This record gives sequence, C-alpha cells and structure tokens, in this order.
Amino acid sequence: MEAPLPAREQRVAAYAVCIRDRALLMARFVDPEGPIWTLPGGGIEHGEDPADAVLRELSEETGYVGRRVRLLGIHSARRLYARGSGNAVDHHALRIVYEVTIEGGVLRNEVGGSTDRAGWFPLDHVDQVHHAGLVDVGLAMHSAAAGRP
Repeated sequence: MEAPLPAREQRVAAYAVCIRDRALLMARFVDPEGPIWTLPGGGIEHGEDPADAVLRELSEETGYVGRRVRLLGIHSARRLYARGSGNAVDHHALRIVYEVTIEGGVLRNEVGGSTDRAGWFPLDHVDQVHHAGLVDVGLAMHSAAAGRP
C-alpha cells in the first residue's frame, strides 16, 4: 500500500527589513520547537494588499508605525514537515520583503499573537542570535538593493 500524499499548503506573507543606527528590528516568533527571532511580518489576509499587510504586521508585532521605502524582493521556500498528528505537510511559503523605516510609535511586545518580544539588534551581532533563515534572506536583499555585496 502506498503512503498517502502529503497535504499541501501555501502561505503568502509580508515582512519588513527595518534598519536604524546600524541595528535590525526583529520580533521573536513563538515556535513549538522554541522561540526564534525573525523579521516583523506575517500572513496576508484575504484581499489585503501586501504593502498594507507589512505595515499592519509591523505595528501588531512591534508597536511601531512604519513607511514602506521599497520592495526588496520575493522569496520562495518549500519544506516537508510532519504535523503534530504525524501527517506530512508540503508547505510552500511566499515571502514578500519590504524595506521599511520607522515613522512613529513606541517599541512594545505583542500580546496574544505569534510573537512575544521585539527588539533592535546590532547588525554585526545578528549572527550571534538564534534567528530564522528569513533574516539572512532579508538582509541579503537589503544589501543587494543598496548595491553592496
């Protein structure tokens, strides 16, 4: 008997790369496998423009009000994983990444959401923090857009 095909799911999300005074803004995602720092952002709601979603997510997760500077790129990632029930899932993530500047608001932690902390990290110390691969992707996109290797 053949194993059943994994369930397929696709998630489209928008993320912000916010750099100020050589520091990167990150939010700590509450993952079942343990917390991990990532870019502020998240899933786009049905009918929502990604350019609006990134600013909504930034505000929800950090308390800041942002302004989009530019689209940095779109990253596609696919992985196979097992759900808690043991059923396999073929997950495809489309991540729309923007450069965003902070225009107002006050840094605060999200309550009752998918993240539990937010903070600024010096760019030269990001590699010392347990972070999602998306952080590296976003920083590479930002460097490419700025004309740096």
